[in-house]
Amino acid sequence: MTVKAAADYLGLSPHTLYVWRHRRQGPPSFHMGPRGRVMYRVEALDAWVREQEQADSRSNPALDPLSVRPQERSARFTTAGHTLLRRRTPSPSSQRSSTWPAT
Repeated sequence: MTVKAAADYLGLSPHTLYVWRHRRQGPPSFHMGPRGRVMYRVEALDAWVREQEQADSRSNPALDPLSVRPQERSARFTTAGHTLLRRRTPSPSSQRSSTWPAT
């Protein structure tokens, strides 16, 4: 199947298929003939569409983030519900610098 026919089959533009091919994304293709025309197999297009469906969380319940119980937060990162922040302290060499703001 030619690039135009494959694009029509998938509901995409031929340009999209060319860009995906250049980026090594999209359905598998091959060169055919002495001029090296880019071609697609219908079986490969169908398999690629099935792979895309399985990779999408909306059509694959195993990937649905809402079906997984949220992980518990570790107590070491928070204290009484507040995140601890370190205050920036100047180093001895920077205290001599005029760029450090005076307190």
